[in-house]
Amino acid sequence: MIRFQRVGRTNDPAFRIVLTEKRSKPKSGEIEILGNFYPKTRAVNMNAVRILHWLSKGAQASPRVHNLLITHKIITGTKINVVKAKKQTKEAVGATT
Repeated sequence: MIRFQRVGRTNDPAFRIVLTEKRSKPKSGEIEILGNFYPKTRAVNMNAVRILHWLSKGAQASPRVHNLLITHKIITGTKINVVKAKKQTKEAVGATT
């Protein structure tokens, strides 16, 4: 799986784009570092050749990485909605039933 790994300081986020096993923890050992992403400055450094190589081997990108790859035209397709739905309160659930 290709996903983000946070490496920044407190209040100064920075992320690595890494290739890891799907069920491994985010901070566990990565197989390969494929790039960096700095959300404050929107700076992105990616190794497009290696990303395409791993995608061709069957690796899947997380939804946020997938959207980043589409934005930078490394892959084509439609973006995935990554905003989580709000949880319903007990009163709202009781009113609908």
